[in-house]
Amino acid sequence: MQNPTDDRVLEILDTGLLLGPTAIAKNIDKHRVTVSDRLRELQRYGLVACPEEGYYEITEQGKKYLEGELDADELEESTSGG
Repeated sequence: MQNPTDDRVLEILDTGLLLGPTAIAKNIDKHRVTVSDRLRELQRYGLVACPEEGYYEITEQGKKYLEGELDADELEESTSGG
């Protein structure tokens, strides 16, 4: 789990907004499919959550990752879903 797009996705979600892949993609100049793929990956590692179908938010773990308090190499796949 180390993709340059991941940081951009997390930064956009760190604004506190619930956003869908299309809005995120538009704001970081990436294709919606790319963002959707990265959101699924970030969710697997517990960095984002999907509180409502089609909308994502950053988790506390995601905030720690952005702040440099959590190394990507230390992340483990989450066993819980959405």
